[in-house]
Amino acid sequence: MFEENAFLGVDMPDLKDKIQNLKNEFEVDLKNVSNLRELDDLKIKYLGKKSLVTDLLGQIKNFSVEEKKEFGPLINQFKIEADNSIEEAKAQIIFKQTQSENFKKQNFDVSAYQPNITTGTLHPLTQIVREVEDIFISMGYEVIDGPEVESEEYNFEALNVPKDHPARDMQDTFWLDIPGMVLRTQTSSMQVHAMRNKSLPLAVISPGKVFRQESTDATHDYVFMQCEGMLIDENVNISNLFATLQTFLKTLFKTDSLDIRIRPGFFPFVEPGFEIDMRCPFCKNGCSVCKRSTWIELFPGGMIHPNVLRINGIDPEKYSGFAFGFGLTRLAMLKYNIDDIRLFYGGNIKFLNQF
Repeated sequence: MFEENAFLGVDMPDLKDKIQNLKNEFEVDLKNVSNLRELDDLKIKYLGKKSLVTDLLGQIKNFSVEEKKEFGPLINQFKIEADNSIEEAKAQIIFKQTQSENFKKQNFDVSAYQPNITTGTLHPLTQIVREVEDIFISMGYEVIDGPEVESEEYNFEALNVPKDHPARDMQDTFWLDIPGMVLRTQTSSMQVHAMRNKSLPLAVISPGKVFRQESTDATHDYVFMQCEGMLIDENVNISNLFATLQTFLKTLFKTDSLDIRIRPGFFPFVEPGFEIDMRCPFCKNGCSVCKRSTWIELFPGGMIHPNVLRINGIDPEKYSGFAFGFGLTRLAMLKYNIDDIRLFYGGNIKFLNQF
């Protein structure tokens, strides 16, 4: 049904023209959709992993920081509007199909009982992932994905984690029967993939599942969502890290005033290392969520250790960078005022319908 996009690869005057052309083409294609299958094809074309929007986002990496701030939100706005338009078109198609089927029926009882019609909702973790991705894309970051089964090299050694580090113990790591293979304990392994496979400068985030042998309680689970971020370029310093995380938190929580603290921390893959905590939203004097401290740890991170850069083929004398990681599940708990991590995976319909 849909022809190959006409402007891909064409040297347009600027990215604004491409975005406007994309909007115009989308509106034309949407008007020509007549069934759900064609609608799915349209969504893949414009919003899928290899879509026209993805192509535009790939072109942004070559722009300046100011241009990224201008064009990133424009593309994100198009994504939101296109997704809403597709959902509205879907509802109209389903309504017309249902109406057509009803017209075919004869002698139906218009007073018959109609059961409740339920609709699905996006899982809160899906919502937080999308929002986090949109914020970092607007700052010029690329979203990357990778394997959940990793080699010992990518999960530990290339991140400067020595053989005798406690994280390698069976109490923390799920080791597979295949020698040297693990279920990834952190999305930091994606930093290694990015450093080895992408050109510099580099700005990426990687949301995804991680696995650790932990006892399940209100704030811990053996499977949870995490997001890793990294920026490498010339003359990157610690103030860039703090400014990035501050901008992210203010945007996510939609406030200019956040009660946070920064304290030293040790992690093998960064030097110096820091931990950023946020005041617990569930209590004033301590609770089970914050372990009676009134603070919740959010961001471990710091400047990427020179050994990590060197191991992965980057000259630490020329380049520097920062890395940070945070629990997406924990952020969702804070944003939506959820005090028990187990609710995310419990399958309680009443809980999920709140979102």
